[in-house]
Amino acid sequence: MPRLTFTTEDREYLKHGDRALLARLYRPQADRPLPAVIDIHGGAWCNGDRLECAARDTVLAEAGLFVAAIDFRQGADGYPAPLLDINYAIRWLKSQAAELGIDPARVALSGQSSGGHLAMLTAMRPHDTRYGAIPLPMGAPPVDASVAAVAMTWPVINPLGRYRHARRALDAPTPPAWVGDLPQRHDLFWKTEAAMDEGNPLRALERGETVRTPPALWIQGRPDPVHDYRDPESPVPASEPERFAGAYRQAGGRCELQYVAQANRGPDSAPLVARFLRAQLGA
Repeated sequence: MPRLTFTTEDREYLKHGDRALLARLYRPQADRPLPAVIDIHGGAWCNGDRLECAARDTVLAEAGLFVAAIDFRQGADGYPAPLLDINYAIRWLKSQAAELGIDPARVALSGQSSGGHLAMLTAMRPHDTRYGAIPLPMGAPPVDASVAAVAMTWPVINPLGRYRHARRALDAPTPPAWVGDLPQRHDLFWKTEAAMDEGNPLRALERGETVRTPPALWIQGRPDPVHDYRDPESPVPASEPERFAGAYRQAGGRCELQYVAQANRGPDSAPLVARFLRAQLGA
């Protein structure tokens, strides 16, 4: 299909005291309500902002998707702060549907790395009272935080497993470079291993937690020791992507798993995300 032209603007969607959270809006030119996606950046829950999603969001907007790439609390703000912001962002976007020209029934989430984790956890628990604790302004229409689909690119789907994976790597005689400061970022955001286990999409499924399972896509680069590894503590003889996809399907959801070359994963993954979201949202 031809690439659509679009406009961009930054808009404040939420404020914590004097701290404004912004959404970068990508609005394709169209004569009908558009499907929308909220895009969530990565950074091991501690770094990054909405502008890091620009290359992917350009592809999505050109494909006819309204995109809101959002900033949110992170780092020392701790879990579950960003979940509250993302849950609010979904409801805020739906509440602004008429003004923004979107269809509130066709809203999805996408996220990369830790952003993929946040996207999936939000989608699985749209009615969690902790995550939905920030009310919309008085007079806003009655909307919820449920979404129609989730697209993840190399998500940290199991924060506890990845934390222990990185800690084990640090014990090697020569720790691999990929470890970097990942354990410190986990500690800063999550504080405890108990929190890493509770706010954990994979473990929620394996515990039998009642969750929502909208259609999901996982795109995984290879080789990628940071996100694609087998957890030796798991009884499931599979890598983390395969382990999650299997658990998601067992819970009644549909999860597509696609692999791309690690060296070109960003450019290769964006069209796949666009294709999946267009199909799920009826674009």
